[in-house]
Amino acid sequence: MVFEEKYKKTEVPSAIALNARRKLTVTGVEDVESFDENTIVLYTTGGLLIVRGQGLHIEKLSIDGGELSVEGTVDSMSYEEESGKQGGFWARLFK
Repeated sequence: MVFEEKYKKTEVPSAIALNARRKLTVTGVEDVESFDENTIVLYTTGGLLIVRGQGLHIEKLSIDGGELSVEGTVDSMSYEEESGKQGGFWARLFK
């Protein structure tokens, strides 16, 4: 007998709350592509979101609940188009 695990994701609307550029909360998070002190790349129900800043630290991540909390100085946030070209996104990210 084969055990098959199925996950039913409930689509939580994407929302962003930024408090004094130091505390960021994002809901509707589906996956975190990458992160470091200066950049966090994540997939949300609203699209691909890129957060840039300084001293960024993921305080809380709940993929099941679709929530991400970040502390640090947030300089910018932008939604990017997901293109079919390979390397297109990474080429823009590391310009």
